Parts: sequence; C-alpha cells; structure tokens
Amino acid sequence: MEHQEYANVWDALTDSPEESANMTMRSNLLIALQLKVKSWEVTQAEAARRLGVTQPRLNDLLRSKIDKFSLDKLINLAIHAGISVRLDIAA
Repeated sequence: MEHQEYANVWDALTDSPEESANMTMRSNLLIALQLKVKSWEVTQAEAARRLGVTQPRLNDLLRSKIDKFSLDKLINLAIHAGISVRLDIAA
C-alpha cells in the first residue's frame, strides 16, 4: 500500500482540488462561528436571534453539520456574528 501525505484532511476526503478548497473554507468559517457563538455566553435562542437563524439551524452549526451550510451562507452568518471575512489568493 502506497503512503500518501495531504496538506489537509479535505484533500484526502474530497474528489477534486476545487471541492477541497471549498470544504476548507467552509470548515474554517464554521469553526470561527462556533467559537464566536460560545464566546457570547448566551442561550441558544439568543445566539440564533443574533445570527438571524432558527434555533434548529444554530444547532446544525454548533454540531458541525458542515454539509448543511454553503460557503455563501457561512459568510453571511459570519458577518451577522461580527466576524470579518477575507479571502487571500495566492497565485
């Protein structure tokens, strides 16, 4: 069996570099949002209100259900949470 090394877990789990890049960005945003929500030290109902989502949707976020969130949605949630989102492009 050949030993392979990957830059990140998404490189190993996805079928293409494009999908890996998308999942990497989504997971980074998801983690940042989880940390932000936890830092608020409020109820889930209040956190959901701040983000403009339902409490079940917030639960999906807090339980890392990444497949339920597009990159666009996570960016919008980050902005609602007061997180500055920036894309760095390396040529």
